[in-house]
Amino acid sequence: MENEEYEFWLSGPVQGVPDLLQPAAHALLQSERELKKYTTDFPKELLWAKAAGRASVGFHMNHITGVLDRMLTYSKDESLSEEQFQFLKTEGSFNLTTEVADLQEQFSTKVAEALAYFKTLPESSLTEKRTVGRKKLPTTVIGLLFHAAEHSQRHIGQLLVTVSVLQSKL
Repeated sequence: MENEEYEFWLSGPVQGVPDLLQPAAHALLQSERELKKYTTDFPKELLWAKAAGRASVGFHMNHITGVLDRMLTYSKDESLSEEQFQFLKTEGSFNLTTEVADLQEQFSTKVAEALAYFKTLPESSLTEKRTVGRKKLPTTVIGLLFHAAEHSQRHIGQLLVTVSVLQSKL
């Protein structure tokens, strides 16, 4: 049972997710919770603003969704689609029509997709070899899924700082 008083890793296992993927599932769920927490009531007009030359809140929100999507694709031993390449190219693009709630929902949808996928994976498949990108850099299924989770957490931390700095100037 989820208790917002605790981080997800202290809330017990995510039902149906293999034991070895529990840390990744917990990190993604924590990222989703914190993304919503830090961006609730965040002003749309600051979504693409940069603080101290760093990436915008909008970029971080798009980027964690895009990275999670790409890591899931690679873990399935598939190549990126043209749509995914297009998303990658525009992750940091300023867009006046973008709503904070849409970016929150976009990430939540991808996290739900990831957790559903985790539930289909036998633990024996987690050490299967995979490659990343055009250079076909070596990794494994678990390596990709762990990276997606920790990468999301890293960007949530950066997003929190950017939100704090931008809102302190209001």
